[in-house]
Amino acid sequence: MVLSATEDPRTLAPGIHLLPTQGNSLGIETAEGVVVIDAGPGGDVTERMIEVLRSYTEVPVRAVVYSHGHLGYNTAVPRWMDHATERGDHLPELVAHRRVIDRYDRYRETRELQKLLAGIQFGVPPAALDPLIDLTDPTTTFDDELTIDDADRPIVLRAAPSETDDALMLWLPEQGILYGGAATPGASIPNIGTPLRTQRFTIRWAETLEEMHALGADILVQEFGPVVSGAGKVARQLSAMAEALRWVRVEVVDRMNRGMTDVEIIGELDYPTELFDHPYMAEVYGARDYIVRDLYREENGWWASRNPTDLHPPHPDRAASAILDAVDADQVIAHAVSVADNGDLPTALAVIDLVALAPGDDPSIATARAHKADWCRQLADDCNIFVSASLYRSAAKLLDEGRTRWS
Repeated sequence: MVLSATEDPRTLAPGIHLLPTQGNSLGIETAEGVVVIDAGPGGDVTERMIEVLRSYTEVPVRAVVYSHGHLGYNTAVPRWMDHATERGDHLPELVAHRRVIDRYDRYRETRELQKLLAGIQFGVPPAALDPLIDLTDPTTTFDDELTIDDADRPIVLRAAPSETDDALMLWLPEQGILYGGAATPGASIPNIGTPLRTQRFTIRWAETLEEMHALGADILVQEFGPVVSGAGKVARQLSAMAEALRWVRVEVVDRMNRGMTDVEIIGELDYPTELFDHPYMAEVYGARDYIVRDLYREENGWWASRNPTDLHPPHPDRAASAILDAVDADQVIAHAVSVADNGDLPTALAVIDLVALAPGDDPSIATARAHKADWCRQLADDCNIFVSASLYRSAAKLLDEGRTRWS
């Protein structure tokens, strides 16, 4: 699973411990107690996290630091509160960037939408996601930088806008250890432009990586990938990621200036191997195409297709019914199958939609939807990008239910 820790628990330096949670975490001992990054999603994952921490130290937890505001990472804050109470300790301080509160307010307002989006992306029934949206606001927030003082291990928290605008980095200057959090996913190219999420802003992410590079860290703890050891390796990775993101920006802007659409740009770009042929730039969770689309959205409105048909479109059912009336459904299906048999499944989907999107349960429509569902599953099986594969599978499941839309 992409969203899982990739390192075994261990001590990185005296009093600084790598913990497993929804990704990699740290437990940092200070004179006033342990500082923990993220509470985890709850259940067995958080219980394991607590168990590992307690194998290292019995010192009370002083603070839980939110790495960023996405769902799941701090669902288990109440469990850590209970843990403190069970031990007779003071309740930990909950520390985050100020914008986490804004994000949580937005998630509460759009609760059902968030469940729907997460259900589509991760293939989980929406009802199972209810616990993830029982959010606990931080008690202490900051804008740019906050230092948790300690004589031996001062902890510097800095804003690190990247995957989210509320992400932070954690810097231990005395030990040269940097926790990059969401800005350094590690196991994948930065997931900018994820299909169901808000914009991530490519150059903002690059600037954060460059700020991290300037710290000169000896050890980089990534969100999901392996710990990077050695100042040279850390510097090369951070600078290379930033350079690659800036390269995409330059190339996309050049083509936008020539009037190209996002789809045209995606079809033309040729990515240099020296920038993109690295494990931390692999298309595992994020994708190059996603980044192009996010950059395009930064400079363009919603009319990305440039097709006047999309300006004031009819209701999808009305348009699909009219298209079906104008074509021979059986011939369309036969041609789509021929295209698929020749190995071009994306084009086959475009053709089959002439029939599959129509309302009703006519046998030809049902046949078209069955083919489309099957091709979506094939595309998912052949796709290395977790999000794209998940969306193909979710679409196939919807079609199997005789539906074409989530509403």
